[in-house]
Amino acid sequence: MTRLPLLRWLVRRLCTGVLVVWGAATVAFTALHMVPGDPVVVMLGGSTPSAEILAQTRRELGYDRPVAVQYADYLGHLARGDLGQSFQLHQRVGEVIGSQLWPTVQLTVAGFTLALAGALVLAFAGTGHPVPRRISAGLELLMISAPGFWVGVLLLSVFSFRLGLFPVVSGTSPAGLVLPAVTLSLGLMGTFAQVMREGLDQVLTEPFVLSSRARGSTETTVRLRHALRHALLPVITLSGWVVGALLGGSVLVETIFSRQGIGRVMASAISGRDLPLVTGIAVVSAVVFTVVNIAVDLLYRVVDPRLRETAP
Repeated sequence: MTRLPLLRWLVRRLCTGVLVVWGAATVAFTALHMVPGDPVVVMLGGSTPSAEILAQTRRELGYDRPVAVQYADYLGHLARGDLGQSFQLHQRVGEVIGSQLWPTVQLTVAGFTLALAGALVLAFAGTGHPVPRRISAGLELLMISAPGFWVGVLLLSVFSFRLGLFPVVSGTSPAGLVLPAVTLSLGLMGTFAQVMREGLDQVLTEPFVLSSRARGSTETTVRLRHALRHALLPVITLSGWVVGALLGGSVLVETIFSRQGIGRVMASAISGRDLPLVTGIAVVSAVVFTVVNIAVDLLYRVVDPRLRETAP
């Protein structure tokens, strides 16, 4: 792929990403104004304050202006990186998200790494041999079908309460990251393993693989050097979707294990009806999802040389 087509492709993807973020911001703004009842009353905890307090709060939040003006002002603040003020925490939404972002990044990276490593083991073990294949397929089905909250509670009950191997409250220690990462990764591990095994089965019948075997390459060399790259292509494609799954799963995992992070802040904001914080997290999640998807598409072109030689 020449530089000019790549640059054009990148510009188009960035424009598409801007549209996605704008759409997410618009949906968040619309949802904020579609909350049953008065949004100000909802933020105040559902009580009915005096008319003076309602008027003052509306004026401070800008809800006394027309919706179109509010929307334009909302987009203008987003363009400047201003996500608003958390009504519950009395802090800037950007500061709240920034202070809780790193624990979620740690959990997401650990969960993704564990899912990919486990999928590699299951896929290689279940390729080419009937009995290991059945065992691997059964484990994958079990991982995919097991509810995340059930897995988290089970791991917490066995390894924390009963055996005492890991802390009950996750905290920031490496040991506290193990059980949340396992809980977050199991479903993805099963999905990755299924996709990777099917890719390996298909690639191992290709002529270039048969030619490599005829030249005397061992089966391990054939799989690692030739087949693995092609089997990883669908996994790379799924990685963009995985980001959304990990961010969504972090809400549950961080709540179960009392771990700091964006997910737990989101759950607290929803229960506390902190609508500016909820919408801010939704917008930031859309930005992260867009950036990761663009990076995944670039990585796809690095792994597959054929896409470098043709225009997108």
